[in-house]
Amino acid sequence: MLTAYVVLCFASIVSLTPFLYILSTSIKETNSLFTYPPDWIPASIYWGNFQKLFGETNFARWTLNTLFIGIAITLLKLIIDAMAAFALAKLEFFGKNLISVALLLAVAVPVAALVVPLFFIIRSMGLLNSYWALILPALTNPLGILMLRSFIVSLPADLDHSARLDGASEWQVFSQMTLPLIRPGLVVHAIFTFMLQYTSFLWPLVAIQSDKKQVLTVGISSLKSNFVVDWGLISAASLLATIPITLLFLALQKYFLSQNMSGAIKG
Repeated sequence: MLTAYVVLCFASIVSLTPFLYILSTSIKETNSLFTYPPDWIPASIYWGNFQKLFGETNFARWTLNTLFIGIAITLLKLIIDAMAAFALAKLEFFGKNLISVALLLAVAVPVAALVVPLFFIIRSMGLLNSYWALILPALTNPLGILMLRSFIVSLPADLDHSARLDGASEWQVFSQMTLPLIRPGLVVHAIFTFMLQYTSFLWPLVAIQSDKKQVLTVGISSLKSNFVVDWGLISAASLLATIPITLLFLALQKYFLSQNMSGAIKG
């Protein structure tokens, strides 16, 4: 037991050290960042990095853009992926196995390989430099369908059969029986989807040119100039950028942890 606590404490320190370093850097002046030995706790707190961040950049707008796009994609993905997963798990139709194999193959395709064809498709639709350019491609990720399908397949088939014998339609079976039973899976899917969009960098860099429509990852990266890097400013932006995703995980952690525990018990 003591060994376990020591290992957990060491892992916690290793995990928290980068965050603490960013916190320390964000409240220092740039000229005091390179002192040796490093001064983790500054003698006086410097708030100029945060004032510059909100006064001279579009950080607030980047944050709102990121939250809007992340929430929109997450909600749409939950609806689309849940219905598609239910169809693949519970319904019988022609080409079902072929679709499942195609989805598995699509997961194996790296995102970088899709950037060029996606760019031409979005450009032909006239959606470049718009929020739709970020939302529509994200809806095609099949990973959520496969994950929710595994949740639905694990449900007892007798529940569906008894509901259909009682006269329930497929929509009623899906909305009133299946969705409540896979709620932990939906929450896990929502967390992963939102985190994926919140940290997305490559596609927003290609699809969006306007600074006011940009997302946090690209916006923070743009704070670096060719000759001078204001690490205090970047650290302040990075620190604030971690707050929304941390609050989301803390709010939904009971569902996330309960699903992990149930998987461990089944295993």
